[in-house]
Amino acid sequence: MYASILIPIIFDDEHDSAASFRAAKALADEGATFTVLHVMESIPTYVANDISSEILAKSRQEVKTALAKAAEALPNAKTELASGHAGRAILDYAESHGIDCIIIASHLPGFANLLLGSTADRVVRHAKCSVHVIR
Repeated sequence: MYASILIPIIFDDEHDSAASFRAAKALADEGATFTVLHVMESIPTYVANDISSEILAKSRQEVKTALAKAAEALPNAKTELASGHAGRAILDYAESHGIDCIIIASHLPGFANLLLGSTADRVVRHAKCSVHVIR
């Protein structure tokens, strides 16, 4: 069905990356490309100034390592680490890289989502390609 699939992941207990990977395999054309993306939210400057560059670099490397390990679940998957607002970064990546399907995990919405919205909600509403949401 899809030739270029983007799977944004977050490293927490609420989102099921394994289910996203299973869906990606099921929806992929033969020879499809998989991209596993993690977005690191920007740290406000007033906070970042108090964190050493070594700690920031170590944190980024730990995320890259975890991302590579997660991507092993998909054949020939590549990994990408982006920075910024998660919803916007996912949408920008998908558009600029010709992604034809985004598979994103979502938690059940709560009260906070009424005010702020969720990343999955933003992606579903604004993506220019197909989006499959995993709950």
